[in-house]
Amino acid sequence: MAVIASEDNRFAMHNGFDFIEIKKAMKENEQGRRRRGASTISQQTAKNVFLWPQSSWIRKGFETYFTFLIELFWSKERIMTVYLNSIEMGKGIYGAEAAAKYKFGTTALRLSREQCALIAATLPNPLRFDSAKPSPYIIKRKNQILRLMNLVPRFPPLKEKN
Repeated sequence: MAVIASEDNRFAMHNGFDFIEIKKAMKENEQGRRRRGASTISQQTAKNVFLWPQSSWIRKGFETYFTFLIELFWSKERIMTVYLNSIEMGKGIYGAEAAAKYKFGTTALRLSREQCALIAATLPNPLRFDSAKPSPYIIKRKNQILRLMNLVPRFPPLKEKN
């Protein structure tokens, strides 16, 4: 829920593309403001699993195609599972389980809400920010994410493997 609150508030409601955020990003870019993306969790999953990291129009085209396919064939829960197991969460740290172990000495399922929010707060740049040693900026983002976590639609809880 922390990652959804941080990265893609409308994840449960869109079909892989958040046209509201795309329009906002386009408007901000036209106004000369700092460029920002509007990629959804589904789009990021498509990029992380099937494509290369360097941005280009060709990659964006393939990303659109793969996003459409994963939204068609995978459940939202499956998309989140793949996303959480494939994203970089620190230098050489990929996936929520590795981040939980390395940053907090626990498993992903045993992370507290605060720890989840700290990890999510670093996701825009996990190589620059450290959830285990949060800066004042990351603590501020963590608090925003904790508030948003109460507002985003819930998914069924994951069960821990024995």
